[in-house]
Amino acid sequence: MPLEFAGATDVGRKRDHNEDALLLAPQFQLAVVCDGMGGHQAGEVASGIGVATVRRFFEIAQDPDATWPYGYDRQKDEPTNLLNVAAQWANQRIREAGEADSGSRRGLGTTFVGLLVRGSRAHFGWVGDSRGYYFRRGELHPATSDHSLLNELVKTGRLTEQEIENFQHRNVITRALGMADLTSIDVTPVDLLPGDICLLCCDGLTGMVSDVRIAEILGAEKDLEAACKELIEEANANGGVDNITVALVRYAP
Repeated sequence: MPLEFAGATDVGRKRDHNEDALLLAPQFQLAVVCDGMGGHQAGEVASGIGVATVRRFFEIAQDPDATWPYGYDRQKDEPTNLLNVAAQWANQRIREAGEADSGSRRGLGTTFVGLLVRGSRAHFGWVGDSRGYYFRRGELHPATSDHSLLNELVKTGRLTEQEIENFQHRNVITRALGMADLTSIDVTPVDLLPGDICLLCCDGLTGMVSDVRIAEILGAEKDLEAACKELIEEANANGGVDNITVALVRYAP
């Protein structure tokens, strides 16, 4: 398999528990990061359901005779269908968990960013503001676009540069698993070159470490496990105000 996987998650310096969840599944050429939200530690419940459901779906999907929990969209390619159906099923299970305990699990939900590689093509699928990037020849390129209030206002030109800098609702997301009915997720395909590194992360990393600094770390540290550790250490050194989760996948044919 021409892929190398590494990942790590950390509680950070300000939180007392970790509401992120990480899935590394080299056997499926898959990685997922979920960043949970909700009261009374419901975030860790939502993110845990998210990654467990995605893993279970990919196990089921290995059987060509298996029935998928949602239908196959023949207008989309197989990797997009796989990510879509996995996310829809996770969304359903998270909503069911929230409805079963609407008191302590009020607001149960999670972001989702997944990477599925087929051949030399990476497919990034996401809901929320957890991000996907690819690192190529010293430069970090975004593969996702946040589903956040800030990003929606920026895209529609409703904020000035100064307002962007001072915006107080950066953490408000407009889409998440468990938030509403979900029919599809956004998916970006990227044709990989040898040596490319795909990065998945929650906003606990990107809120603390600039894209430029992330690129510097990935360029300087060739060992993926060590690079994950350095990225988390950098986020913590800069304040570590949130949980931090990182997944790295290198295409090395």
